[in-house]
Formats: sequence, C-alpha cells, structure tokens
Amino acid sequence: MNRKALLIFFVITFGLAWFLFSIPLALGEPQSSLRQTSTLIAWTAAMWAPGIGAIVATVYGMRQPLSGLNLRRIGEWRAYLWAWLLPPILAILAGVFTVLFGFGKLDLQFTQIRQALENAPGGQTVPAWLVVLIQALLSLTLAPLFNTLFGLGEELGWRGFLLPQLLPLGQGRAILLNGLVWGIWHAPAILQGHNYPSQPVLGVFLMIIFCILMGTIFAWLYLRTRSPWAPALAHGSLNATAGLPMLFLKDVDTTLGGTVLSLAGWIGMVLLVLWLLWSKRLPLETDSTEALPKLA
Repeated sequence: MNRKALLIFFVITFGLAWFLFSIPLALGEPQSSLRQTSTLIAWTAAMWAPGIGAIVATVYGMRQPLSGLNLRRIGEWRAYLWAWLLPPILAILAGVFTVLFGFGKLDLQFTQIRQALENAPGGQTVPAWLVVLIQALLSLTLAPLFNTLFGLGEELGWRGFLLPQLLPLGQGRAILLNGLVWGIWHAPAILQGHNYPSQPVLGVFLMIIFCILMGTIFAWLYLRTRSPWAPALAHGSLNATAGLPMLFLKDVDTTLGGTVLSLAGWIGMVLLVLWLLWSKRLPLETDSTEALPKLA
C-alpha cells in the first residue's frame, strides 16, 4: 500500500465531498426550492470527489500514469449484464420482502402518483399507470446509462483505486474495509435525512452496513473485469432502480422497506453475497504480480 497516495486520496475524497454535502445547509429551509436545487447540484458533484481523489493520488502520489486506473479496460462482457440487471432484481426483491414482512402495502392504484398528478397543472388528464410505466421503463433502460457517468466518479475512487490499494490485506479484509469507508463517506448526507429520513442518526450505521453488502457486489464486478466501468454501470443501475418498488407501495417507512437500502432490501443482498461465496465466485484467484485476479 502506498501511504502517501492513500493520504492524498482520503483528504480529497472526504474533504471535497463533505464540503459539498454541507453546502445546502446554508441555503434556506429544507423544503425550499433553493435548498432542494442546491442539494441536487452539490451532492451530484460530490459523487466525483472519489474519482478526483483517485486521479490526483495516482498521478502525484504514486507517480503513475492514469492508465493505472484501468479506464481503457473493459473486461468480460458478461459482467456488464450482471452490473445492469442485479440492481433491479435486488429492487424487486426489496419490494417483495417489504410486503411479506408488513413494512408496506401493495398499492396497484398508485395512490401517491395519483395525488401528485391531481396537484399538477393538467395532471388530472394523465393516467397514473402511464406515469408508472414510463418511470419504470426509464429506470431500467436509459437511466442506468446516464447515471453511470456519475457512478464512475465514485467507482473510479472506491473500486478503481482504493480496493486495489487494500488488496495486499487479502480480498476479504480489502472488500470489508472498502465498504466501511464508502459507508462512512456518506455520513453528512445521511444525517441530513437522505435515504433514512425517519432515522438520520441510526441511518449512518445502516448506510455502512448497506455499503459493505453492496460494496461486496461491486467489488466482485471490479475484480472480475479489472475495470471501474463494470461497478460504475452497476452503481448507475442501482441509483436508477433502488427506489423503484415505491411506485407500487404505500404506507412505507423507507428505513424498514421500499428500497434496496432498507432493511427489507438487505435480504436480497445478503443472499447474493452468500451465493457468491458458496459458488466460489468470491474470493477470486489473484495474480501475485498485480494483486488482482486472473481472468480465465
């Protein structure tokens, strides 16, 4: 591990992102349009803090060219099918477990969408099912590709740079620490009510657990391809589909159910991680000269 490079990475990744996460706090009340707009812009920009940290740490900390981040590498194409499809599958499972455990109710009348349309100019003429259909199709098709551009900012840092730096500790420890750091990085946003609005303090710890579980899946995609593009696509697909079950549910506390990040959403991730371990897809064989996996 290159300690100088790691220090540069952490200073930029946390310093820049936590500054951007904090900007909305100085801009109006939580429900004001200024606050919401600034949150969207600042937090989207924060997604590239790990990527910038990785670039600077690689060039100035490790004195290596950017090719060391494997941006030109694609790897096994089948991994990209996993990257695209696993997040919506996990979202579907989150919705199913939400209903099974009573964390929410199935709502095929699309109550929330109908209410939103009734309050929108001309919305009364738009069928709720059409809005749901369009949102679902976009979440499964174009949105993952668009979100990949921002997901790459995080994945270039977390999986493209940090994970390989931690691999000398062993894949298990590296993946665990990688997810732990990723979760802590989200703390300022979670404390402002992001993802777990009913439990912002507890949500910090819930986010860490989520990041360890999802980070294991993203790490598997990276190790399988040795490319940040596969986990970036998975990250984009996750951001596009994580809340998809909420279109079909009502009376949900998102801490307990309704999204992939909720307690109900953890079940699918745990099952997937156990399957990766049971099927010996993790840990992968490593090449001692690269501390990265061999690809058959």
